[in-house]
Amino acid sequence: METPVELDPIDWQQIELLARLTPAQRLSAMMDASDFALAGLRGTFRKRFPEISSSELNMRVLAYVTPLRGPLKEQYDWKKK
Repeated sequence: METPVELDPIDWQQIELLARLTPAQRLSAMMDASDFALAGLRGTFRKRFPEISSSELNMRVLAYVTPLRGPLKEQYDWKKK
């Protein structure tokens, strides 16, 4: 049996606000959150790998968030320096 999740009142307010949105507005909010997370990841990788180009940085972010396979995964593995 699953343990119920305890949420703070502010979390419930956010859930209620999201429930009032249209599907298009929910999708837009999700995309904004995704962009925010990717920007944070991109900034973290930029600090860790200051010498790489923007395109290589983006490929490392892509390799981190997607299941890349084969040569691309090896070439842009975010764990490698």
